[in-house]
Amino acid sequence: MENTRNTATLAAAPGPRLAGDLAIWFFILAELLAFGVFFAAYAFTRAKNLELFNVEQQALNRGAGVINTMLLLTASYFVVRAVQAAERAASAQSARWLLAAICCGLGFIGVKLTEYSAAFAHGVSLSSSPFHMFYLSLTFFHFMHVILGLVILLALWNGARKGRYHAGDMNGMETGAAYWHMVDLVWLILFPLVYVIN
Repeated sequence: MENTRNTATLAAAPGPRLAGDLAIWFFILAELLAFGVFFAAYAFTRAKNLELFNVEQQALNRGAGVINTMLLLTASYFVVRAVQAAERAASAQSARWLLAAICCGLGFIGVKLTEYSAAFAHGVSLSSSPFHMFYLSLTFFHFMHVILGLVILLALWNGARKGRYHAGDMNGMETGAAYWHMVDLVWLILFPLVYVIN
């Protein structure tokens, strides 16, 4: 009888689960694969044009890259806190954390647009060199992902303000958070690869 009760308890105990919707993880894997192909093409082309890439890389604004790295890392921290608050049904607190993350994301957009503006003023374009082609393509592809991430965070913020997320219904919040963390992860690879490593 005791063994039967223990077995039933083990069967009822919740096991590990995948956070968010399964579809977002397929999407994230597809996006990581696309970025991976981009990164591999960059590394291959750089190996064949090492001196050119090193010289033109030095002209990049690494300070802007560092600021954007800190902004994305901080935003991800805020998103984690928003998820934790939602699990406690602290909807107002969750919304505040999401708003802080959105502000960091908008900061990233502002810094990146300033960086692009300065680059274009110096004649940088997709056709100016192989390095510039990769720099603009990779960073703009990521830039568009940040914009989509901000749209998702805005939707989560609106939902949190309405008390939509709680311990029994976290799928939407976790799905959006997973996407934002993917955007952050890609930048943590892109920044050293394009701005730093030579």
